[in-house]
Amino acid sequence: MSIDYAHARENMVEQQVRPWDVLDTRVLDVLARMPREAFAPAALRSLAYTDVALPLAHGEAMLKPVLAGRALQSVLPQAGESVLEIGTGSGYLTACLAALSREVTSIERHADLAETARAALAAQGIANASVIHADAFGWHPGRSFDVICVTGAVDEIPQQFIGWLNPGGRLFVVRGRSPAMEAVLVQQDVNGLRTDSLFETDLPYLAGAAPVPAFAL
Repeated sequence: MSIDYAHARENMVEQQVRPWDVLDTRVLDVLARMPREAFAPAALRSLAYTDVALPLAHGEAMLKPVLAGRALQSVLPQAGESVLEIGTGSGYLTACLAALSREVTSIERHADLAETARAALAAQGIANASVIHADAFGWHPGRSFDVICVTGAVDEIPQQFIGWLNPGGRLFVVRGRSPAMEAVLVQQDVNGLRTDSLFETDLPYLAGAAPVPAFAL
């Protein structure tokens, strides 16, 4: 049986994403037209519009549609802005960020995931996103960005990520200890840094950003 992906995409927006307080029209428009199935692993394409985090290689996963929607709405890239995505994964969120911004630089620590994401982005004709095979904790961009979106959780927000923000920039990240993590928006303004709590969630840690194990004597 063939799947009507356009209908499934519409249902995802109206029944999952919008009810989770994603109401920005630009974000909803991008989610309504970006083919999530084109970025999902071939064996899982029939599940592309379900409310689950689809597994990828190396224990990675595509964010749930609702979490992708909330992340996009939180940072809300504008047409002239530059974006850094930390953790490319499938490239789906990369594509959505690219549709909202001037350019996206996305870094992915797994070479095969980076290559697959590049191919998926190219197949969709997305030319303003570049995927770099690199580990976030050993990478030096040599520039700063208006928006940073981190797709894995951190125990504490790494200072170098904040240092990559332009004045007025904003960073979306999930921080804390499982299962009670919080998504936050960090903003760089004239008064310094402001961190706003957005919602509670639970997300696998970004490699290198998990809590340091505590040893009891």
